[in-house]
Amino acid sequence: MGGLDIAAHEGGAGKKKGVLSHKKTRGRVAIDMTPFVDIAFLLLIFFMVTTVFRLPQAMELNLPPDDVDVEVAESNVFMLYVYGDGEMVFRLGTDGPLEAVQFAGLREMLGDMLRQNDKLITLVKFERATPYHWMVDVLDEFLLGDIKRYSFDAMTADEVAEVKGGA
Repeated sequence: MGGLDIAAHEGGAGKKKGVLSHKKTRGRVAIDMTPFVDIAFLLLIFFMVTTVFRLPQAMELNLPPDDVDVEVAESNVFMLYVYGDGEMVFRLGTDGPLEAVQFAGLREMLGDMLRQNDKLITLVKFERATPYHWMVDVLDEFLLGDIKRYSFDAMTADEVAEVKGGA
């Protein structure tokens, strides 16, 4: 017979095709988020407890009161002058002869002087044009050399002329 399939329209075997077929609709899928929230808070607490926070680094400075004059013997003063280009000269006392020193030998030289005179106070004077890293490097040498008595100051114009002219 012709091209008409009666079994498909009368509930016979096979899938229905054509106008009478309906697409099945799925119900909405619901995901319960409660366990995910629990896991998120658990991870948050874990990382908060196990993380090591870096402590702020601070340096303690002992400053004398403004109204007190501290008398220091000239033989106990070590003057170190640092130029803007990193060149360094030193003198013992305020009127001693100027001598050049290399940065690499600074810690050893200061350690020797401290062993000879335990009351030694180091006064470091920087030229105004000196980059900041030289002050940090000198301070690091003091900390590594266990030098505890030191002061920093800026050179005056007279000191710059005296030190550069005398070196």
